Amino acid sequence: MQEGERHLVVIARALLAVGLDRLAERFEIREGGLEATREQLLELVPGASAVVADPAVPVDRDLLDAAGQQLQLVANFAVGYDNVDLDACRERGVAVTNTPDVLTEATAELALALTLSAARRLSDAERDLRQGRWLGWDPGAYLGLELHGATAGVIGMGRIGRRYARLVSALGAQVVYASPSPEPEAERELGAKRMGLPAVLASAEVISVHAPSTPETHQLIGADELDLIGPQGVLVNTSRGSLVDAEAVAAALADGRLGAAGLDVYENEPEVPQALLAAPRCVLLPHIGSASTRARRSMALLVADNVIAVLEGGEPVSPVG
Repeated sequence: MQEGERHLVVIARALLAVGLDRLAERFEIREGGLEATREQLLELVPGASAVVADPAVPVDRDLLDAAGQQLQLVANFAVGYDNVDLDACRERGVAVTNTPDVLTEATAELALALTLSAARRLSDAERDLRQGRWLGWDPGAYLGLELHGATAGVIGMGRIGRRYARLVSALGAQVVYASPSPEPEAERELGAKRMGLPAVLASAEVISVHAPSTPETHQLIGADELDLIGPQGVLVNTSRGSLVDAEAVAAALADGRLGAAGLDVYENEPEVPQALLAAPRCVLLPHIGSASTRARRSMALLVADNVIAVLEGGEPVSPVG
C-alpha cells in the first residue's frame, strides 16, 4: 500500500457499532447490509484487505478471487466457521479468525432454555392458550420431563458442550457424552461418562448437540438415531443445522417416535422445512444462540481486534486452523 492509504475492510452484512466504530477509526469501510445478495457481495469485496463474514456468508474461492491478492484476513463473526473454505484461504495465504469463548455462556444457556421448553412442552401449551384451546386445568395435559433425575446426553464436549453439561448437572441430571476424545475434567467434576454415540442416544432422555459442522458430522442425527432417542426423548440442537436431518425430526415428531425437539439452527437458513413448522412438541427459534447483549458485543469487539491485529502487522487474536 502507498503511504497514507488506508486498508479497505468489507463488512459483508452487518457488524455491531461497538466493533464497526473501532474499525472505522483506522480503515476504510464498506458494508453490504443484511439484505446483501451474493452478486452484491462479489461487487463489494474487490480491493479488500479484510472481509468480515458471518454464518450466512459463504466465503469460497470465487469470493476470495473477487477480493484479490491483497486480501489478508477473513474475520468470521461466529465461533463456527463451516461457511469458510479454509483450504482456499490457506492456498492464498489468507488468515481466518472466529469468535470463540465470548459466546459460550449465552449459547449454553439458550440450549438449556430449549431443553426446558421442549421437555415441558411449553410451545404446545402456549400455542393452545393463545388460540383459545385451553379449557382449564387438566391433570393429564402437557405432561413433560423433569431434568432432575434424568440423563442428559451431550454430543460434542467443546467449550459450549461442557458449559451445557454443567448447567444440566446443576439441575440434577446425570451426564453422558460422545466426543472424539475424553474430557477428564468433566468426568471428574460432573461424573460424566463417555460413551459411543449410539449408546448415548439410547441411554439419555435428553440429547443436546454441540459438535462442529464437518463432512463427517453431516446429518449426524437422522432417522435411525432418532429411533434410538425414542418416543420419550428430547432432541436439542444449537450447533449447526446440518448436523440434524430436519425432515426426519418432523416425521418422528408427527409419528410419536420422538418425544420433543428444540431447534435453533437449520441447514438452509433462513429456510425452515414446512413439516418442521407444523410438527407438534417442537420449539423453534431463529438462530439466537449467541443473541445476548454481552455476547454479541464481545463478538463484535473480537472481530475488530482480529482485523486490527492482522492489518497492522501483528498476529490474529483468535486464529482458525
